Amino acid sequence: MARKRKTRSEPELPDDAELERLKISPEVAWFLLSRGIPLPDCPPLVKTPEPRDVAGAVFDVERVDRVLRAFGALVHTQGQWAGRSLRPDPWQVAYVLAPVFGWVRHDEAAGGYVRIVNQLYVDVPRKNGKSTLSGGIAIYMACADGEPGAQVVTAASSERQAGFVFGPIKTLAEKSPALKGRVRAHQKRVVHPKSGSYIEVVSSAADAQHGANLHCGIVDELHVHKTPDLVETIETGTGSRTQPLIVIITTADSGRRGTIYDRKRRRIEQLAARVLTDPTTYGVVWAAEPTDDPFTESTWRKANPGFGVSPTRAYLARAAAEAQQSPADLAKFLRLHCGLRTKQETRFLTLDSWDRNASIVDETRLAGREAYGGLDLASTSDLCALVWLFPDDVRGGYDALLRLWTPEANMSALDKRTAGEASVWARQGLLMVTPGNVADYDWIKLQIERDMDAFDVRSIGFDPWNATQLTNDLTEQGAPLVKVRQGFVTLSPPLKDLQRLLLAGTEERPLLRHGGNPAWRWQVDNLAVTTDPAGNVKPDKANSGDKIDGVAALVNALSEAMTRKPVARSAYEDDDAELIII
Repeated sequence: MARKRKTRSEPELPDDAELERLKISPEVAWFLLSRGIPLPDCPPLVKTPEPRDVAGAVFDVERVDRVLRAFGALVHTQGQWAGRSLRPDPWQVAYVLAPVFGWVRHDEAAGGYVRIVNQLYVDVPRKNGKSTLSGGIAIYMACADGEPGAQVVTAASSERQAGFVFGPIKTLAEKSPALKGRVRAHQKRVVHPKSGSYIEVVSSAADAQHGANLHCGIVDELHVHKTPDLVETIETGTGSRTQPLIVIITTADSGRRGTIYDRKRRRIEQLAARVLTDPTTYGVVWAAEPTDDPFTESTWRKANPGFGVSPTRAYLARAAAEAQQSPADLAKFLRLHCGLRTKQETRFLTLDSWDRNASIVDETRLAGREAYGGLDLASTSDLCALVWLFPDDVRGGYDALLRLWTPEANMSALDKRTAGEASVWARQGLLMVTPGNVADYDWIKLQIERDMDAFDVRSIGFDPWNATQLTNDLTEQGAPLVKVRQGFVTLSPPLKDLQRLLLAGTEERPLLRHGGNPAWRWQVDNLAVTTDPAGNVKPDKANSGDKIDGVAALVNALSEAMTRKPVARSAYEDDDAELIII
């Protein structure tokens, strides 16, 4: 619900389908139209949900008005707009400023309303006004957010980059007439004496830790940060502020896995896909699709929300012409101007196909069923996974059951990586939390023994490289454990069959029924695969977005299930006269 200023006439909003296409909430659309700001037609490729469903959430138009007034008091300092008032473009208001600064909730400890969003991520190609946007936010947070003694830092990965990061902010403070006499610009700090606030540049974790009580942190060009230290230090330095804001504004990287950029970008994509839930984090990513023609204007428009103003059409046309002349220039053009992570792996399993096959799995009805297991004990201090597959000769395909364990000491780290979802999974019984700081294999052994009593277990596939006392004990007790080598030759057939089952399955006839387990869905979304010259594939734990133990266990189980002899059913047993082969 929006706290609306009275107007002479209410603006007429587009219908729900159009707002969904534009990826603009009704509250933000109302605000723009009521202020005479046109709705932009440049939706981001990725957008996390606005925090509309948070208990007590209110859209405060006055707060957004205040931000826009603060921006308007600044002036452009370069190019054809030098000296003109810095008025954010409609896309910046619709997709960045209004969602972040407009959504508030009442906080009793703070004695009033506070922003819901405290983490902002903006991923946009070069020349789309990133420096101006981040500079305006920094000055607003220091001088106009009403926070006494606000400490605002801008993060640079090196002393050299510090000038590129801090320079635009310092210039805005020096050149804007409205700030004359109100702020003091020094070499590495802008001071607002009235509120006792300042903006300064830091280029090391040690600098960021010194006296840290941050109200706002600005991280520009995340992909140039080789380690996460500085970024993480800034993020943890806001604990005593009631409505802090961490801002990351960046261009795409070259697709390297495991970097701080990769982790942040991946999390935004998972939040947007509803794999994770965190209303305090808001992010947008502008980019072309990998299948788009990079040399057409429609692609440039899709990836660049400022197209036609900054960057201009002529600028992108020149860059595209250069890109057509050499592979090196093409890779640079794809990354810097189309927002494409140029080495990003193709997703092997899609969430759409996974969700299509969810169906319902009732464990009580699996008793006595033929079962094939897959065990993954890859990390004693993180996750351990067991998957059971139950062939279904009537409906086709398999029913699937995941069991997941983690040590109690790992829950804090796992919650951080899953935006708090791990604790939810534990409460729902989808994740078993064992005592201590390493995996308690007695819990896993006991569960396997119970499952062997309940199901008709034919075999349990496991990785011999990670064989432990658990697997030795289970073998001695007669468990039908089978070694599943983790090379291409062994894992490629079941992994490709898993992909086939998911793609062939439909909501009406799912072929891998997994019950929509969210902990499993998170791991499927994390999966990356590696390919050999012959086209064989296997899970790639090193380059996956995060944990994939549940997927690895599933592949091990499917490797065993595929050894089952095909079961043919009489054509007279169903109306379709169909012969089903498993």
